[in-house]
Amino acid sequence: MASMRILLSNDDGVDAPGLKYLERIARSLSDDIWIVAPNSNRSGASHSLSLDVPLRCQKLTEKKFSVSGTPTDSVLLALLELIPPPKPDLILSGVNFGANLGDDVTYSGTVAVAMEGALHKIPAIALSQATMESGEANWEVVARHGENVIKSLLEIGWPTEIVLNVNFPSLSKDEVRGVSVCRQGKGKPGSRVDGRVDTKGRPYYWIDSSRVGPNPNSSSDRTAVDAGFISVTPLRLDLTDESTVSILSSKFDTRFQIG
Repeated sequence: MASMRILLSNDDGVDAPGLKYLERIARSLSDDIWIVAPNSNRSGASHSLSLDVPLRCQKLTEKKFSVSGTPTDSVLLALLELIPPPKPDLILSGVNFGANLGDDVTYSGTVAVAMEGALHKIPAIALSQATMESGEANWEVVARHGENVIKSLLEIGWPTEIVLNVNFPSLSKDEVRGVSVCRQGKGKPGSRVDGRVDTKGRPYYWIDSSRVGPNPNSSSDRTAVDAGFISVTPLRLDLTDESTVSILSSKFDTRFQIG
């Protein structure tokens, strides 16, 4: 593993504490570490690209850069411009401040980093740390178990078109019950808007980021993390629903005519 080239990125920004923990883990795996991340917090950016504004990049050290764009912008610049050949052998994203469970993955810039890596045929893992009720993060679970989880996943291997989404529970390092490989659960952020008025009488709004919705699946990522497990969820890039393709195709073939 010492010869691996690893790219690190995130959506919390280049100075985020979770990225520092991820860098420590990565340096235990390899001595060829590159960091390219947004210059500010871009949480919720999902897989967006900056197509109408130029990107600016600041070189912080020989292999560390900040980018004035989204998490996906950062990965693209890293792979197409900033990192000389060969391309990275692995992309690690995070460690995000806050879990990315259930429907969160469709909003998550952390998961999007890994998705962009997978689109370039590079194995990629997104890592997130659940927060406590106080809103603080206990990073000792990542510090204690993160390296072993990543090493185990690398030894097992997975298809490059699959993204691995890893979430750490908000517990002490000794309370973690193990690793659970599970399905994506349900429940989404952004289900309530809090309207307020500023000092000049103008309305403004905050989107509530708390996750709501039922989670009936006992084998889901949400259930696993709530029960004290580190969740590992394989996510597909191909979102096609094959059964609906078959149904729609048969209906169009027999009922629909052009002209």
